[in-house]
Amino acid sequence: MLCCAVGNAVLHTLLVPDHLEEKFYIGFLFAVGSAVMLVVAALVSLKRAMAAWLTGSLVSLGMIIGFLLSRTIGLPDGYHEPGWEPPYGPLSLIVEALFVLAFLAWLGQRTGTGTASRLPRKVNRERVTQGTGSSKAG
Repeated sequence: MLCCAVGNAVLHTLLVPDHLEEKFYIGFLFAVGSAVMLVVAALVSLKRAMAAWLTGSLVSLGMIIGFLLSRTIGLPDGYHEPGWEPPYGPLSLIVEALFVLAFLAWLGQRTGTGTASRLPRKVNRERVTQGTGSSKAG
């Protein structure tokens, strides 16, 4: 996860200057996304895993959606990109998708084993069996 977060930040930081000139808001979004992914990497080192995973996944999904929209229907203010812009476009999609997939795997592992092991255990109770109901009076 750390490598994907840093890789995502580096790739988008490299694209910030060109996009600031082309469409300021796109460059600004790239800069913000890069900064957030660096914070995600820091959160990982501080053992704030859930916050890091959620934030990084939301940013990664947003970047994937933005990439796809910019190449299909376009984004506001007439921003439309042709093609994949190799190598940055495919590499960005790869690190973003890997981050989201890793989050889903981590979440599945956490809910599958981590939560269950933290549940309180049942107290052993003595079983009481009911008799046949016959009693001797005497």
